[in-house]
Amino acid sequence: MKLLRRYFRLVPLSAALGLVFAAPVRAENLLELYESARAYDATWQSAKAQYDANLFRAEQAKAGILPSANLGAGVTRSNFESIRPPAADRNFTSQTATVSASQPLYRPANFATWEQGKRQVDLAQAQLTAASQDLIIRVSQAYFDVLAAQDTLAFVQAQKTAVGEQLASAKRNFEVGTSTITDTREAQARHDLVVAQEIAAENDLRVKKLALDALVGKPDVKPNPLIVPVNVPGPQPADVNVWVQQGEENSPSVQQAKTAVEIAQLETEKAKAGHKPTLDLTASYNLTRNPNGSPTIPVPTRNNTGSIGVSFNLPLFAGFATQNRIRETLSLEEKAQADLEGTRRAVAQATRTAFFGVVSGQGQVKALEAAEASSQSALDANRLGYQVGVRINIDVLNSQSQLFQTKRDLAQARYNVLLGQLKLRQANGTLVPEDLARLNALVTK
Repeated sequence: MKLLRRYFRLVPLSAALGLVFAAPVRAENLLELYESARAYDATWQSAKAQYDANLFRAEQAKAGILPSANLGAGVTRSNFESIRPPAADRNFTSQTATVSASQPLYRPANFATWEQGKRQVDLAQAQLTAASQDLIIRVSQAYFDVLAAQDTLAFVQAQKTAVGEQLASAKRNFEVGTSTITDTREAQARHDLVVAQEIAAENDLRVKKLALDALVGKPDVKPNPLIVPVNVPGPQPADVNVWVQQGEENSPSVQQAKTAVEIAQLETEKAKAGHKPTLDLTASYNLTRNPNGSPTIPVPTRNNTGSIGVSFNLPLFAGFATQNRIRETLSLEEKAQADLEGTRRAVAQATRTAFFGVVSGQGQVKALEAAEASSQSALDANRLGYQVGVRINIDVLNSQSQLFQTKRDLAQARYNVLLGQLKLRQANGTLVPEDLARLNALVTK
């Protein structure tokens, strides 16, 4: 948890605005885009502001164990009128000033509140860590979405070119009488379908790029593509139980649930303090001045009074409010324990799911790489067969579609594995910005 503290400094608003309106020097790798998103993303800024507010709220709890001091002053004017002889009618002014101070010596509830404040700091840190990890995933998802959309458009355009060549060949063969009009119409239908797919792919890329731009606060961001073929290592360590154990120690969700249990336990201590006495050290100094005297003392007077002592209070009976408050806090403590156990199970399940998802994704990548090679061989064979007359045009078109579909699936599978590794680290709470730096080694410069 402490490792992430240095990443949580808030970038000033002026810097964020500067990033938006600056000259078009655009970060293109994952780590740079993440840093840009931290300075611009409204969700992150909200989480950081909440973190700061929680820190200041926790500091307020310390006031209950620190001394307090007050200064009071006042002026009063009174009129004295006597109807008995000798008659008198006089005005008197009284000026007072008091300084008082108090230091808690034994207040169990106040000390429990102070301990709760410390736990609130840990809770705020865990919440900000979760927000940081969520931002890493959102930036990575948007980054790979753009790359996947670019690949899809490139594959569709390549397929369009290939289908166009096949359409031209079918037309030539029909003109010379070596094929039927059916081949031409099949190629035309496939060409029209690919054109529609190209339009959809262009729009999808446009939408994905807008989403990435909106996340990082930069226009027309161009993410660096992957170096293909990419060799993504499997989860290290390769034991899923180790990842689950790390989640127990590092997951922000588990940390928040643990802290909530500690806060609930301290709340019970506060409730029990309702039966305990309190002891305070008090001191005061009072100055009273009567410049015109008083009805009883006709001459000017000045009185200085100082005092110091202890104040003791022992609760005797509060209408069973304290007993019922203790019962309430014990029930809430039990609830917090149940929530912690539920969180542990959820984190363990999410970690296992993410781990096996990465392992499965790597297997899928290898299978699709083999399928790509097989599809390419099948296409080459069908083209040769079409040229010598043992295959028809639809066979070539189907082989082309299969090849480019496999290429799209392979590219998407690679992105899913990379993103899956980040999600695995998010699931067990070990995801840090340095993980993005390691992914940068897999993209072109």
